[in-house]
Amino acid sequence: MDLDAFRWLLTDDGQRLLAQATPLADEDPLRAQTTLRRTAGAEHAAAALTQARLRRRAQAKFGDEAALMYFTPDGLEQATRAVVASHRAGRLAAFRTASLIDLGCGIGGDLVAASKVGIVVAGVDLDPVRVAVAEANLAALELSGAVGVADATQLDTSPFDVAFADPARRSARGRSFDVDDWTPPWPFVEGLLRRDSCVKVAPGIPHDLVPDGVEAEWVSDHGEVKEAALWSGRLATTRRRATVIGDGGLATLTDEDDPGGEVREVGGFLYEPDGAVIRAGLVTAVAAGVGGGLVDEHIAYVTSDASFQTPFARGYRVLEELPYREKPLRAALRERGIGRLTIKKRGVDVVPEQLRKRLALAGDDEGTIVLTRVAGQGTCLLVQPF
Repeated sequence: MDLDAFRWLLTDDGQRLLAQATPLADEDPLRAQTTLRRTAGAEHAAAALTQARLRRRAQAKFGDEAALMYFTPDGLEQATRAVVASHRAGRLAAFRTASLIDLGCGIGGDLVAASKVGIVVAGVDLDPVRVAVAEANLAALELSGAVGVADATQLDTSPFDVAFADPARRSARGRSFDVDDWTPPWPFVEGLLRRDSCVKVAPGIPHDLVPDGVEAEWVSDHGEVKEAALWSGRLATTRRRATVIGDGGLATLTDEDDPGGEVREVGGFLYEPDGAVIRAGLVTAVAAGVGGGLVDEHIAYVTSDASFQTPFARGYRVLEELPYREKPLRAALRERGIGRLTIKKRGVDVVPEQLRKRLALAGDDEGTIVLTRVAGQGTCLLVQPF
């Protein structure tokens, strides 16, 4: 997005054109562009239509506030989901954080969340367009904060209580999981983690990459792992943490809740841990919480003889064990009248969509099977979610 075109959008004329573009966001691009060109030039019409479409896409991350905010395509993709940013801001507020410097602020999602809880915020970014967008977002939501163009690696962060960074994880080849491709680079991140700081990282970060004394927190939103964050200095309270956000609020589990666990035979109930729990390596903590154990030492399924409601796992009642091989499995499912089948799998080489097609079921009932390994052996369990 062109900086001048974006700044024009913030003028009275730009706001009127953006209001015109909003109901056209889902229309055919050529038709929408033609409509806007009746009152605006090509560059301004394109900028308004792009912004209207980005706002529509941003609703999944920012809810109703997306209609007031501004975005760039890359900035929206990289921005933290509002509910996750709010959780992080809440942690910072709990540690009485007075001021925060965001090193690579993007479109300002984390600045917004921190400013909402009363933290004095400042953000920098190398891209003048993202800086302008972040500044506009703070203003649009009537929040205070300062934003400027600067190289994060050259700043003195000591005047701020906490430094926050969200390194760009892209290379010329696209999204990268190699820390050598991050901007700012990993050595800068390691240096930042020697002070009170929080660094947003990819959920797939290896545990052995986390420096000693730093807390790694994996966060999921309604069962989908969104990110990991590294907390250092006085902000680090444990080694590993899984935080799950759902309709009932927020729950957290740490390595201090994990006494370890053993493999046991399948009981009457099966539990599928949340992805954040799995990433954090806290599956045995879930097993302890439901009074059970693992079905296999290498598989992230937990079994128990009792029914528990836990925010850290999805629960299933085990109805019976079915044949694992395909032909007798098909016969068993047809015998039970199952035509609509949900296939869950872990630790086995199965493609659910392909298996479902080969089974060619036609019954009236619905069923769920779990294909996994139990004590090293391929196993199929007929289960019922609860």
